Amino acid sequence: MDLVIMAAGMGSRFGGLKQIEPIDEFGNFIIDYSIFDAIKNGFDRVVFIIKEENYDIFRSTVGKRIENKIKVEYVFQGGLDIKPERTKPWGTAHAILCCKDVVKDNFAIINADDFYGADAFKKVANFLRNLDIKTNNYALIGYCAENTLSENGSDKRGVCEAQNGYLTRIVESSVEKIDGKIFATPLCGGETFEVANDQTVSMNMFAFTPQLFKFLEEGLTKFLKENENNLEKCEYLIPEVVQNLIATKRASVKVVDTSAVWYGVTYKEDKEKVVKSIKNLVDAGQYPKGLWKK
Repeated sequence: MDLVIMAAGMGSRFGGLKQIEPIDEFGNFIIDYSIFDAIKNGFDRVVFIIKEENYDIFRSTVGKRIENKIKVEYVFQGGLDIKPERTKPWGTAHAILCCKDVVKDNFAIINADDFYGADAFKKVANFLRNLDIKTNNYALIGYCAENTLSENGSDKRGVCEAQNGYLTRIVESSVEKIDGKIFATPLCGGETFEVANDQTVSMNMFAFTPQLFKFLEEGLTKFLKENENNLEKCEYLIPEVVQNLIATKRASVKVVDTSAVWYGVTYKEDKEKVVKSIKNLVDAGQYPKGLWKK
């Protein structure tokens, strides 16, 4: 099983390359904890999607400390010929498509700067182990909305609807808690709506087979045509691809709920809480001190 980690984001809201911001006293990053959980649950290769100009700093910090623990590959998410002057990455679906010549096994995807929790990795690994590589049967690890929010502003979350345990709709939204209530504003436009605390949301942890790549290639051509007047800002997003596959009945997506709590540094002000929360998990024995020291 491969773990594909999307790490090409520029971290504009945080103000730097937040994927390599230490969050414990040993200099580990959030991404280290994700990889630790992945190895523990049977993943045998990590594929990092990064910007080419970040390769040296990324490998010297993240990569080298795990290269003797698990196989590591690097894939560069570059630009498209249509808009060579654009510096912003083209979105999560484009990032995954960049892996098509490297990833041949069933795989999970995650964001580099999100802490997903041990239970989430256990659930996604169990799903992948029993997944026929030739099928279009996928899975989404679903979180309770209240377990995924920053106290310092909005976060991007996919608000999910399911029937009989399978995803029927996912709306990529800007989600924020205001005066004790959670509100979501669809990124594609539309009115803001209230979200229940236990509403299932996506944190971009999906389980896929390599069959996904053909859909991503087909969808990219259509996406660029539909957004020809907005090529400086548009993003080709994996939740929107998944939604289209569900709507056209070309794939099914099982919702696998997790009790895990998300931690992440969306804003600089989030870091203190993340550091404290990780320390609590280490002190409770859920992770070894130093993580890679033993």
